[in-house]
Amino acid sequence: MIQLDSLTKVFDTPKGAVVAADHIDMEVPAGEICVLLGPSGCGKTTTLKMINRIIRPTSGKVYINGEDTTGMDTQDLRRGIGYVIQQIGLFPNMTIEENITVVPRLLGWDKARYKERAREMMAMIAMEPDAFLKRYPNELSGGQQQRIGVARALAADPPVMLMDEPFGAIDPINRAVIQDEFLKMQQELKKTIMFVSHDIDEAIKMGDRIAIFREGKLVQSSTPDDLLAAPRNAFVESFLGEDRALKRLNLVKVRDVVSDDIGCVRPDDTLEAALARIDDFGYQSSILMVNDRRQPVGIITRSVARTTKGYCRDHFLGIPASVNLDDDLRKVASLMFAHDTTWLPCVDDDGRVCGQITQRSMTRHLGSRYRALEGDVSPNATALTDTTPKE
Repeated sequence: MIQLDSLTKVFDTPKGAVVAADHIDMEVPAGEICVLLGPSGCGKTTTLKMINRIIRPTSGKVYINGEDTTGMDTQDLRRGIGYVIQQIGLFPNMTIEENITVVPRLLGWDKARYKERAREMMAMIAMEPDAFLKRYPNELSGGQQQRIGVARALAADPPVMLMDEPFGAIDPINRAVIQDEFLKMQQELKKTIMFVSHDIDEAIKMGDRIAIFREGKLVQSSTPDDLLAAPRNAFVESFLGEDRALKRLNLVKVRDVVSDDIGCVRPDDTLEAALARIDDFGYQSSILMVNDRRQPVGIITRSVARTTKGYCRDHFLGIPASVNLDDDLRKVASLMFAHDTTWLPCVDDDGRVCGQITQRSMTRHLGSRYRALEGDVSPNATALTDTTPKE
């Protein structure tokens, strides 16, 4: 959808020519988010602004959906591209409704249509239309204004969006909420988005691909997993940080690692049977107890099963935690560390046990990507059986 062909910008300054963007070649497929990342002054914002001609390129071309935009009227070009900036840029003398409908009104939409569109956009960003549409920007919090900025960019349903640090001025809690809401919208809308950020964690979370810039040059453009697993050079590696392997935990879902090979007991089973089931698995120091709906209700530890007589229903401990198939491995690792455990049960949306995840399986899954780069295994190789020693 977006293609940059040798896009270049040279600024003339009193001290001479400064190359802000140097022959940038890249593509963003339709429906994907590409995050431009790099230190201040590296050329990422200049590159973004050349797409909608806020900054005119010195040379090179921009193609949108295969069409060379060089000869397009600037106003027509901009009206077909949503634009969100860090400073939000809402018009202070306009109501929220008027702000959202600026572009539809410029495009000649009739009144009933653009008013309905404003209500649709408010619902999409989880803000009550009747409560906010007649207010002015100064009556809203910073986070609310940022949502309105996103709604305004989406109002005319542009196929392409440019976002220049759109969440940078928001506090961390609201920032995470707005990021999550935006990603949910993107799953439905499938816009093609270029997104400038300084935040590596934000880039990993938001981007289908990440483009690293340095001194006006595009250094590497890859999927987040490829970038973290195989930085192209020492600059990219240092920019990503020494904990880049841990950052990959955000990219992997439980469903990618879960094993359905999990031992369970029922409340009416004896502790002797529970001990036998624990021994069957060898590496576990406890076993999960489930009810008739296969929902987790407790655990039986090896020490209790080995030294006590009776039934599981009378000697179980509470479950430290469980995880959903759509949780990421960062959450899993955090729960494991917090509860000093090497495994957790996995449940589906109905709370039924569908497998387990272990520290070893997480390690093997992440490590397989590095081994694949060395030609040892396929990136999709199945994780090896857990070999954590017995208690």
